[in-house]
Amino acid sequence: MEDENQVVDLTLDSLEKVKTARPVAGSSRRGTNPVLFLVGNSTMRTGTKGNGDNGQWGWGFFAGQYFDEARITVENQALGGTSSRTFYRQLWPDVKKGIRPGDYVIIELGHNDNGPFDSGRCRATIRGTSATDSMVVTLKEGPNKGKQETVYSYGEYMRRFIRETRALGAHPILMSLTPRKRAVNSQQPTTNGQWSMVNGQWSAWQPVRVNQNFGLWAKVVAKELDVPFIDLNEISAAKYDEMSSWKLNYHFYLDNIHTSAFGAQLNARSAAEGLMASTHPELKPLQDMMQNLTPPTQQVKREEGKPVLFICGDSTVKNEDKDSTGMWGWGSQASRIFDSSRITLVNCAQAGRSTRTYLKEKRWEKVYNALRPGDFVTIQFGHNDIGELGRGKHRGVIACSEDSSVVSRVVTDKEAYNEVVYSFGFYLRKMIDDCREKGAVPILVSLTPRNEWPDGKIERRNDSYGRWYRDVVKDTGVTFIDLHNISADALDSIGQEAAKAYYNHDHTHTSLKGAQLNAESIAKGLRASDCPLAKYLLNSGK
Repeated sequence: MEDENQVVDLTLDSLEKVKTARPVAGSSRRGTNPVLFLVGNSTMRTGTKGNGDNGQWGWGFFAGQYFDEARITVENQALGGTSSRTFYRQLWPDVKKGIRPGDYVIIELGHNDNGPFDSGRCRATIRGTSATDSMVVTLKEGPNKGKQETVYSYGEYMRRFIRETRALGAHPILMSLTPRKRAVNSQQPTTNGQWSMVNGQWSAWQPVRVNQNFGLWAKVVAKELDVPFIDLNEISAAKYDEMSSWKLNYHFYLDNIHTSAFGAQLNARSAAEGLMASTHPELKPLQDMMQNLTPPTQQVKREEGKPVLFICGDSTVKNEDKDSTGMWGWGSQASRIFDSSRITLVNCAQAGRSTRTYLKEKRWEKVYNALRPGDFVTIQFGHNDIGELGRGKHRGVIACSEDSSVVSRVVTDKEAYNEVVYSFGFYLRKMIDDCREKGAVPILVSLTPRNEWPDGKIERRNDSYGRWYRDVVKDTGVTFIDLHNISADALDSIGQEAAKAYYNHDHTHTSLKGAQLNAESIAKGLRASDCPLAKYLLNSGK
């Protein structure tokens, strides 16, 4: 059998290196607390280190957030490139040494149970769940070249994991595989931003359910031996079904199997949700140690019949907003332009944030989870987005509108880690796409002008941010309010000296007067648009 994944994974080629990179089994245990062991492949732990240094992440890295570490620790013993057969033969003996009565072991294997039986990676298993089928092979390659090995069915390896876990007094849990993605070709794209060119054809991405084989077989064995079974494949795939093709695509990285941090976090949450929803009595003690199952959500006091306007941005949108002589963001003045008796205003902006850090800190996730059909979202960033990657406040993005990314090493006084950094255009597209997924209306707003006056005219950044905004607008068809130029026109008309009253302390942050001007510019831009948000303006005339 050929390797159906079409992915080259060399993780297991140096077993000695592997042993030094993975944790010693049971080393995470705190006192007499139980340990939740994760047994799997690269979809659970990508690469030898599992630290995202190639932009790919396994869901095991993010699983710990769903368990109370004061009561149980999560130990990721997975390794990329392993099948049920190679994990059982090469790694499982060491894992068993750390397992104690009362522990839990999640087993999610199968992506690599294909290819040759006796050459190459020598990792294929017999398809199905037979307890009696086996074959003896002589290995032609690898460190065990020339040795004979008995190969069993996928289901039989699952039985062995289960029985040996129970023999140690621990609780086995079987999970189906993570979904993959595949391209579906068409003659031409039908939705802006949702299609990409693959092999000369326009292609959209769809999730692939793999439960017709390994998931089904794992479920059969779980039922046979009365083991909890979590259909991770279906839980995650159902979430992917709600996404645009473009969004599904960025949940994977470099190939169609391995996930980005977005995809790994989605799978980790799906695994946790599956565990919590299980009615198997053996999982009750584990469920009592779980946490953070409720998604982070922006708190909103909703009133019937009133949509919500979520205002997202940086310090030019939300600042101190309290001292008449201090710094103000225009979001604080939104009630001057919107009829708050007909629309609820929620200022979710945060000073110092870029598109990247707004997502990273889960501020956008809170907005996304709070959205309902008919809501509105203004998206305005830029002042903090351009900076050298890997230095400073680690908030800079790639300075372009095209979808692009790079793995950046983040080093702070407290920690060091790898992060995939995307382009300014990507982050804007993500927020726009997320809004539409929830039935909300996104409005892209250009950044406020700075109090800089080259050649006697206020600075315009139309050759950088302005161009990137317009590229995104062209790709997505989103409503665009060009606050940058509307306010700049107003300030140009009064001149540099008079404009000083509209700023506070520096060239970026506005005074109360400046915040009011920017809010009025938002209103002016909306009145000139066909955006349904315009009808909620005071004296809108619409």
